[in-house]
Amino acid sequence: MATYKARLQEYDALLSQDAINIRDLRALCFSGVPDEGGRRALCWKLLLNYLPLETNQWQDTLNKKRAQYRHFVEEMVVEPARLSKNGSGNNHVEDHPLNPNPDSQWGSFFKDNEVLTQIDKDVRRLCPDIMFFQRGTDFPCQLVVDDPEVERLHRRVTHTSLNATAVTRKGLGIKKMETSGRRSTTTEDYHPLPPGSEAHWEVVERILFIYAKLNPGQSYVQGMNEIIGPIYYTFASDPIIAFRENAEADCFWCFISLMGEIRDFFIRTLDDSASGIGAMMERLMTNLRHHDHQLWNRLRVQELRPQFFSFRWLTLMLSQEFDLPDVIRVWDSLFADADRFTYLIQVCTAMMVQQRDTMLQNDFGSNMKILQHYPPVDVQVLLSKATELVEGGELPPADPTTPDPPSS
Repeated sequence: MATYKARLQEYDALLSQDAINIRDLRALCFSGVPDEGGRRALCWKLLLNYLPLETNQWQDTLNKKRAQYRHFVEEMVVEPARLSKNGSGNNHVEDHPLNPNPDSQWGSFFKDNEVLTQIDKDVRRLCPDIMFFQRGTDFPCQLVVDDPEVERLHRRVTHTSLNATAVTRKGLGIKKMETSGRRSTTTEDYHPLPPGSEAHWEVVERILFIYAKLNPGQSYVQGMNEIIGPIYYTFASDPIIAFRENAEADCFWCFISLMGEIRDFFIRTLDDSASGIGAMMERLMTNLRHHDHQLWNRLRVQELRPQFFSFRWLTLMLSQEFDLPDVIRVWDSLFADADRFTYLIQVCTAMMVQQRDTMLQNDFGSNMKILQHYPPVDVQVLLSKATELVEGGELPPADPTTPDPPSS
């Protein structure tokens, strides 16, 4: 207890400095951030470059960013919702639902609904291992819930057959990342709450929709809901009311920052680029070969390709492999590491090495089951193993001469 109390005091001393020493913060957070006093939420905001290191700039930054997000809500959610309910205002003669003009507001509205349909489907099943996202937020968006002229996003969704190719990120053998991880899928979607309130999943839906609108080239891709879930949960659970009240806006900006680093993983045309998911999977298997050649060769001989399991591991930063509390603990270390993708590869390598004795004896099917449905594990032990691999030497460069598995 005394040691833990001293650790809390170490966080408080560091976070109360006029200028945060980022190296010290990373070193401290790497071993796990305590929940108490909103420390984790604050540290994540710093590690994800949302808050500046100069503490006297925090409030000004928060005020500006939250106001900007409020503007996005008004422009991209509130105004189009009024349009759909009341027509196009003064332009109702020129603009109508069948208007073929590409600049038509109605055309944009219907196009948005395609993306929104997929977002709505995904967020209604977010983190089914906990009840949090089904519950109501204490701070619903007043711009939406208090205005009878504003149609809620989930009510905009047209429940018709959706051409999933428009929104599902296909490539390297995985189509629906959210349905094959450790977490069980639910057969019953989350339901909207009564008027005047909104569930946490509705808040996440709004964030993702605005992100899609701001990034039309990429839009929304299945799996982004699993990236935003742990961030929003952490911020919306902050014991500090002033931060919890603004969890939506703060989560949006941290999600924007994180996606700026991993967005290439979601773009199929970049799979084979240096920043794409293909290169990441190659680095992972090269790292496994470096640390455990016998296990690497076992997977090679069995033709158990990294596309079958590590695509989801890397793209979703392991958010589907563990229960939410463990995901959050893993993300403490990933966010704290200056080169978090190198460390992510070490964690993924450790996941395989921890199962080596079993996998060396298993057949293809049994090993596939382990890697696609990773067994329960103490994540602290797993992270210790990953750190041990880091200390064992730098991550080797991908080996372009690595032989392909024998063809069947």
